[in-house]
Amino acid sequence: MTQLTCEVWWADPAQAHAGLLDLLDDQERARHARFRLAADRDRFVVAHALARLVCAQRAGCAPEDVRFTLHCRNCELRREPRTDPHGKPRPAGPALGLEISISHSGDRVVLAVADGIELGVDVEAVAEGRDIDGLASYTLTGDELAVWRALPAAQRTPGFFRYWARKEALLKATGDGLSGGLGTVGVTGPDDAARLVAWDAPDAPTDVWLTDLDAGTDYRAALAALAPGPIGVTTREAGPLLRSR
Repeated sequence: MTQLTCEVWWADPAQAHAGLLDLLDDQERARHARFRLAADRDRFVVAHALARLVCAQRAGCAPEDVRFTLHCRNCELRREPRTDPHGKPRPAGPALGLEISISHSGDRVVLAVADGIELGVDVEAVAEGRDIDGLASYTLTGDELAVWRALPAAQRTPGFFRYWARKEALLKATGDGLSGGLGTVGVTGPDDAARLVAWDAPDAPTDVWLTDLDAGTDYRAALAALAPGPIGVTTREAGPLLRSR
């Protein structure tokens, strides 16, 4: 049986340059222009240009020929869905059949891409200044809270973001995103190998694979796939590809 595979591409917002903006479509350029902070604009353009470049490379076409459609499963169930562009991007045109997921935080941008496997990737900067106790109370399940509160004080903040990255990766794989509710998903503790424990949703997927990614000391990241696994993960640096434009 052939093993399923996935590529994970890492980039830095500092790799942004004017040529990347030309790769975005009109809708993406409008979203890019609405960011007030330069750092947010850089993260956005690097992430979305990288997605086009990687999909074009895999599909054997020009990046300008790659299109994306946005899908929000939550909105598809609503009578009055949101009208602003949002949701999980799915490649169209020559790259139809590929699946991608994008995330960025701080100076990390990550793209996951595979053939025909629904993916979710998330990276989180470990932010010490936030109200971690308050966030944990509504994002962690009862069992997770007990494990988290038993951690040494110095390990609670990074441990919380380990939980968060795993949960959001799973919710992004389904297309629900944060609207699916982090508290509906239960995962293993921060010191244990990543694994789904419980998913409190009527349409929760049955085949789920989850793993942690190495994003550096001050970050936590995870990759999820709606597949039985195991999945072979190849890590790539995006710098040369971004500089090629």
